[in-house]
Order: sequence, then C-alpha cells, then structure tokens
Amino acid sequence: MNKNLRKIVGRVGLMAVMGFMGLAMTGCNPEPDESDLFTATGETATDYIARKSELSSFMYILQRVGLDRNLSSYGEYTCFIPNNDAVETYIHDLYNDAETTIPHNGMTEESLEGLTDSLCNDIAKYHLVNGTMTTIDMGGGSGSITTMLRIPVTSDGSTGQIVLNKVAMIVEADSVVTNGVVHVLNNVIPRNTRLLPEELDRLSEFSIFNEALKLTGLSEMIRDSKKNVEYTISDIKDVNSAGNTTDDLYHPEDCKVMYTVFAEPDSVMHLKGINSVEDLAAYANRVYGDAAKWYNQLSEVGLWNYDTNSYEKTVSTGTDYKNRNNALNMFVAYHILYAGMPEDELVYERNSKWQKAQTWNYTNGASPYDYYETMLPNTLLKIWQPQPLAARKTLYINRYVAFNTLTDELGTMGSDAMHTIERQGVRINRTSDKADGAENWNIQTFNGYIHSLQDMLVYDEDVPKGVLHERMRFDSTTFLPEFINNGFRMSNSSEISALNGGGSGARIAFPLNYFDNVVSYTPENRFRYNVKGAYNAWQADTFQGWGDYDLAIKLPPLPTNTYEFRIFYTPMGHGGMMQFYLGNSSSQQAMMALDIPLDVRVSIEDPRIGWTIFTDEDDLGVATDAAMRNRGYMRGIYSYADHAENGDLNTSPGVVDDKRNMRYTTTGNNSLRKIMGRVQFKQSEEHWFRIKNVIANDGNLARKWQFDYIEFVPVDVVDNDTYSEDWF
Repeated sequence: MNKNLRKIVGRVGLMAVMGFMGLAMTGCNPEPDESDLFTATGETATDYIARKSELSSFMYILQRVGLDRNLSSYGEYTCFIPNNDAVETYIHDLYNDAETTIPHNGMTEESLEGLTDSLCNDIAKYHLVNGTMTTIDMGGGSGSITTMLRIPVTSDGSTGQIVLNKVAMIVEADSVVTNGVVHVLNNVIPRNTRLLPEELDRLSEFSIFNEALKLTGLSEMIRDSKKNVEYTISDIKDVNSAGNTTDDLYHPEDCKVMYTVFAEPDSVMHLKGINSVEDLAAYANRVYGDAAKWYNQLSEVGLWNYDTNSYEKTVSTGTDYKNRNNALNMFVAYHILYAGMPEDELVYERNSKWQKAQTWNYTNGASPYDYYETMLPNTLLKIWQPQPLAARKTLYINRYVAFNTLTDELGTMGSDAMHTIERQGVRINRTSDKADGAENWNIQTFNGYIHSLQDMLVYDEDVPKGVLHERMRFDSTTFLPEFINNGFRMSNSSEISALNGGGSGARIAFPLNYFDNVVSYTPENRFRYNVKGAYNAWQADTFQGWGDYDLAIKLPPLPTNTYEFRIFYTPMGHGGMMQFYLGNSSSQQAMMALDIPLDVRVSIEDPRIGWTIFTDEDDLGVATDAAMRNRGYMRGIYSYADHAENGDLNTSPGVVDDKRNMRYTTTGNNSLRKIMGRVQFKQSEEHWFRIKNVIANDGNLARKWQFDYIEFVPVDVVDNDTYSEDWF
C-alpha cells in the first residue's frame, strides 16, 4: 500500500491528475488537413521573384528545372532567394573550387548558362521549403529547416538576424505571396558536398579525434551516402477506416545513408591531459581496459580481431587500433550513430515548427529523450533534453538520474529528493552555445552531422547499470534509421504532399525491402508511415501497415538483463488480430509465440481488459491498474497531458478543463500497453519481433497493424518495493 498510495496526489494536486491516459493511435484520428493545396490567383512566389530584377539569376535557375511552375500554382512554399550578386559569387566559387573531385563541379563555363541541369535542380530545391515559414516561425534561436531537396538547412537567429547555414543572411524578410512567403538572401545557402571524413579533415579543432578516427579505420565506415538497392513497390494506395482504397501515396525511390559523429574538440581533451592521439589511446585503455565487467557483448561473445580472424573477449590496449576489441577503436566507435541528425532533431523537441502545426503530443514537461544505437557493437546512448527547460535547449548524452521513471508521488514524476543527479551527462554544443565560445556546432556534411561535445563521451559502467537501467521507451522511427536519414521522421503532411505532386501527404508508402531491419515474409504486406500530425501517438507519428501481413522487426540492442516487454496499441473496431513472436534471428523457424493473439477490435471497456475512468475512483485507479496488470494490460501513458499551450490546463482555481478531460478520460480516445511478458535479453544476441495476421483474408484492408512504440523495463524496476513506475 505504501508503494502506491504514499502520496495519492503529490505536489501537483488532483487537478494535475485529472487528465490521465488518453492516447489514441492514428487509426482513430482524422486525416491531416490538406486544404492548403490550392491554385494561387494573386501574386504568386513566381510573380514576386520575376518582378524583382535583382533576383533574375535565381529565376533563371528555377526556370531551367521547371520549378517556377510549381511556385505559381498549388501548395504553400517558403522561398529563400539569393540576390544576383550572391548567385554570381557562388558560381565563381563553384567553378573555381580546387577541392572538388569533378573539374569545375561539372560546369561548362563560369556563368549561369554553365550550370548543369543537375546543379540547377539541387540549388533550386535547397532554397525551397514546402509550407510557410516566417522569421517569427524561425525564432531567435537555432533550428533546422527541411528543404525540397530533403536536406535540412540550419537557421540561427541569435544575433537578431536569421542566418542560414552560418553564411546566408535574410536581408529582406517575410514578403507574403498568395502561395507562401519569400525571403531574400545575401548569399547562396552553401550545401556541403563533402563526406564526413573529408569535413573532419578541414576542422582543425578536432585534430586528435580525427586522427583517432583514421587510425582505427572507422573513417572508412562512414563514407556511404546511399544504399545501392533497387526499390520497387506494387501498391501505393491509401485506405480509409472502411477498408476502401483512396489516394495514391508518396513513395521513395532511393534510400540515403547518414551518420552522426560526436567529437570532443582538442580544447576539451586538453582539460583531461590529452594532447595527442597517443594520450587519447592511453585514456581509452584506462576507461575500456576492464570493460568486460559491464560490457556484456565483450564478455559473452567478444569483439572482432582482424589479426586472429576471430572474436576476442579481452580488450586490446596495444597499437592494433583497427581491431574492434582495441580500446581506442571502442572509444571512437561509441561516438558514431547510424542516423544523421541536426541538433534540433536529436530528440523530438518542442519547437516553432510543431507548435505551428499544433502537434501537441510530446514528452510531458517538454523533456524529450531518445535512445540510439552506436557503432560500438550492440550499445546504446541516451540523448535527453531535461527539465526545467532553460533559455537554451540543452542536450545531454547519458545523463544519469537516480530512480528515473520511478516515483514516490502518484500522478507526478516524483520528488526531487529521490531523483538525485548521479551524473550530469555530456553536453552537446548547440548553436545557442556559441556565445560561450563553443568552437563549432551542428556541422552538416553530405552524409551526416558532426556535433561537438563539452566533455569526454565513454561507454562506462554507469551507462548499462545506471543510464539504461530504467523504463526504456523506443519510438519505431528512431531505431529504424531509414526514417531519419531520408528526412521522413520530422516531416509533416504539407511537406509530403508537395513531394507527392500535391496529392495526399497523410502517409508514405514504403517498398518492402526499404528497411534493413524489417523483414517481409509475404508480398501481401503494405508498409506505411503516418507522418507527424495532430495524432494521439508517441512523437506524433507511427509505423503501420495492412494486407495479409506477416513481418518481423529487429529490436534495439539492450544490456543483458530480464525485461518486461510492452507494446502500445489502441483498441479500434476496424483493427486487426495478430499473433506476436520473438526470436534471436529473422528466421520464422527461430520464432516463439508470445501469449495468445491480440485482437485490437476488443473494446477498451471489455471486462477482459478492465480499463476504467480512473478519476471516478477514490484511489485514482490504483486497484484497477493492478487488476489490469493481472490481465496483461496497462493504461496508455500520461505524457501528452498538462500542456498549457494546447489548452490542456485551466488556470482558474478549482475548475477542471472539460476539453482536457474529454481528450484524456473518455473511452473513445484512450489507449493501452499490452504486456508481452518477461524476456531474457543478451546484449550479444539479435532480437526480432514478428507480427502476423491471424484473421482470414476478408479483403478488408483497414485491419491494420501499428508499431508506434515499445517499452523494455528491467524487472527490478517493475518490482521495486519502495517506488512505483511513473505514469509518463
């Protein structure tokens, strides 16, 4: 009783509890509003650019590739248009670029006419954005803006003027036209065509890290920029809740490969007494020499040694740096992610882009986090933007807080006394930190990003035993890196609609071989992605599909432990019935069934589930929660409640906001977590989750599967005798 009723209401009182547990999956939500697609009748973006003689050079580029027609018709666009002087300077630099591997970057002469069609296409699309974005939307801080080229540009307004990619300043802002807004620039936005290793060669402030990257051979592992795979798709139709096919959907025809590299500047290393790569190797030897004590991959299987052509369970502290079991190799590998992200996409943070779209669902208290797999085999790191939110949105890697995800106050995240900060974490330099002397930040390359750090990043004992010893919640679009690398994870319906020629932007259709870590067992699968919108879903999006489906998804690597495994879903009348399996490979024969089939058509109020409106109960649902757990269910999470900017809070004393109660407590707008069971995971093994349709194919395509987020909770966290798991 002490565990659950110690403080029924806690610090925030009953009012902060009154909106619990109403997440609904996207299948029960209306489609995104695409009414902004229209044929312009007044002065369009094309008209505006055409009548400004100082913008004639860029108009020529638009006309070369036909994008002037787009800017004179449907849609809404943000146009960053460099003036003629800017284009002339850019052409001179492009033609005389001594570092390019293609003479003159393919230009036939130093003139507008000398640009190739491919260059014109890339230049034009890199200056155009689907959807409108004013300087107010861009704000005074930093952020990224996804262009029509599907490559973001960074914006920085910290000096009072908006600067894109650190070079192109907006000199004439917010000229509103009937189909968007035009901003005039004093420079062409530079697009980095260098791969990560080449860019690091130019950044002298990372000389020690860069030398280590080369010595370990890991620099050769981050040169890819595109998968050499042919993608075909047989069905690109959307379906409605009745199972009828509707619009054609956008579908990608290629797949980018990108990486994120975290790097300590030399100045940070100097503070640790590291003045050379030899010093860094000695540091790595000290940190990783005994790693087998906590790095289960090493103790269970080992890391690859090229000299012996085998896995080795001991750490090499010698100069054989290219071996994966070498300490310096381990140090560098833990700095590399398989997904390339700008600073404002490292977590799903609250920003002007989503505020404008009224996408209100994000982590409670605006404290978002995510886990990512690194190049050190089967390891994760956590990126966290903790609360209280300072003026700068600070990001930390592997911040460690005691009893994180547990609480001593039901209805809150817990008292400060129990959540002591055991380790501050490694802070990532952001654009907003440059005033403090950050040497570089948010460095974009052709195949990823480089982010500088304020401390040394290591996979030490505190990571598996502290940072990751909590309820871990993984969004599917985070651990399937193709979503991130191709600019889809942070996209909205307006952006995707423009890619779809003005058609539907609600979803993206994917070829069945698009994802490395998703296996299709049947050509009847349909893989879809609901892009970010005003959905009741974790991070406002979801991976889903339909058809006579049978597929498996590789789960994230976890430290060796026994976990309670949960999936999120929403009961819905037009949903499917599916059997789940778990195995150590994608082979169907290696899969073991998890529990009985889940029928998502079963109502949330069905006695087999036992869900209740907890605010009607004297104990705020404590007894109901226990009864639901006995049946294998948990309520959905509380993370989307209590956001004042969404009208979720009524500040009048003693008044409960009816809108909030409707959203979070009515039966039609609630969701569940299904407890799949307790599973033993080894860090050295793969884990595949299979989803198989068990309803005879009745032709109803609305019977879909959805894979929004999953949870893994160490069993000692679930069974804690003192604290209970928080609701968030």
